[in-house]
Amino acid sequence: MYHPFSVAETIKTAWNVLKRNFIPLIVYSVISLFIYEFVDFIKAFILFDDDIATKFGFIFIQLIVQCYIGLSFYKLILTLMDREYYEFELKDILPSFKMTFNFVIIGLLTGLVVAVLVFFYVLAIRSFKEYDHVFEIIELILILYISLRSIFCICFIVDDDSSPIESLKQSFEITKDNFFKTLGIFAFIILILALVLIPVVLVLNFSGLDQDKDGFIFRLAFYCWFILTFPFIQVIIMVTYRKLVYSHQDVDDDIAETN
Repeated sequence: MYHPFSVAETIKTAWNVLKRNFIPLIVYSVISLFIYEFVDFIKAFILFDDDIATKFGFIFIQLIVQCYIGLSFYKLILTLMDREYYEFELKDILPSFKMTFNFVIIGLLTGLVVAVLVFFYVLAIRSFKEYDHVFEIIELILILYISLRSIFCICFIVDDDSSPIESLKQSFEITKDNFFKTLGIFAFIILILALVLIPVVLVLNFSGLDQDKDGFIFRLAFYCWFILTFPFIQVIIMVTYRKLVYSHQDVDDDIAETN
């Protein structure tokens, strides 16, 4: 393979993409956060009906809203990467209903897979209680493996308008020979999250503030993380996706020139 996937090059390119498009990404993060908070407001203060059907209906609506926002953020990043020197309109970053529906299906499939793994885990520890830690490790490894192999299916839904099953196959295909490098990328993402969250946790633990103030500070820290850290993480994921695709196709990497 003449165009191998590189962890260091991917992170460098993602940083360059973020620097060039920092303002629109931050603005969109703020808009996304406002929409999330507005939906939570409706759930907490407007929805008074407590029957199960209403709750599940609202949860499904939340899922659709979150999928739509997530897809539009990915689509924005891809558009900024592909049309660096060209103007684009709002409609260019809005996902179609089909994309949103496919994303919802992926979310439901993911939940189903996790539920099946948990079921077998519970079944195993009931039969072999002395090996519960072993089964727990196996379960975590399986979840990690499946997650890393399938995580780019959302990117294919946005970029290629792929169906749920097709996108999963494509994600497994591009990560086939780069699993540990992909793992390295997400280890870097976890490191970023830790560098942001650990100081906040330490401040909350040693500040001596009451519970209400702790909750306010933690929520404020979450807002800062979402607005500042979330865009970089999403850019890393999308750049990783593009570089894995180019590496799999063994073609020149167009975004490698983004310096």
